[in-house]
Amino acid sequence: MLNAEEQIEVLALVSSTKNLILSEQEKAEVTVKGAADYVTNVDVAVQEFLKRELAERFPDVRMLAEEQVNTGFVKEGKYWILDPIDGTTNLIHDMKLSAVALGYYENGEITFGAVYNPFMDELFHASLGGGAWLNGKRITVAHDRELKDAVIAFGPCPYEKEQYTEENFAVFKKLFLHSADFRRTGSAELDLCYIACGRVEAYLERNLKPWDYSAGSIILTEAGGEISDWEGGALPYLKNADILGCAPQLKAELLELIRGYKVREKAKG
Repeated sequence: MLNAEEQIEVLALVSSTKNLILSEQEKAEVTVKGAADYVTNVDVAVQEFLKRELAERFPDVRMLAEEQVNTGFVKEGKYWILDPIDGTTNLIHDMKLSAVALGYYENGEITFGAVYNPFMDELFHASLGGGAWLNGKRITVAHDRELKDAVIAFGPCPYEKEQYTEENFAVFKKLFLHSADFRRTGSAELDLCYIACGRVEAYLERNLKPWDYSAGSIILTEAGGEISDWEGGALPYLKNADILGCAPQLKAELLELIRGYKVREKAKG
């Protein structure tokens, strides 16, 4: 587990990406990886910067990251899990809802996480047993809201529309009818942090990659929240998962509402 000095050093590194992000954003180079799936020069620059700096300080810790080939990662290990820009589509559209997300994985769990939105200058972080924080102030989930008064964030997995849309929107409709309202930020890591500080009460999305949920997961749980897969099970962290994050009083009701919804495989011709 990272000690206090190491945590401070890592947080300073993550925060230092602000100028890099703002300067690289001006160049506006976008590559299409797939349907509604993009990578920009900003993603690449941030990843290369943090990969280099972290390797220099922690040479024995490998990195699992979005903009690279990831192989050979096993449960018994120590890894950085990085999304250099979570919310790339938002970045392209200048929506100010993008974040650098860095989690520290040790032997099956995340023990440290940092999520930084440079446009709002908001740095969320947490360590195992150390609580959750936003810009140096302790944060907690909203413990007093019932589902009928809750705001739910969601992600419809836009780059896999054919496989997921019908089932997703059936789930979303059901939840919408039982809650106060919906929000869609386009950044899974920020959504988890927003539950942690009480801005929303729940978030769900299918088929998230490890870098989409790892850092935010510990921030949420250290703020008193709950996170699991759609069946209430523990998260794998080294592979994709369907994610449900929420204030604890809502978990049982939300799991009951989404029970039975399974992703249907694409028809094979």
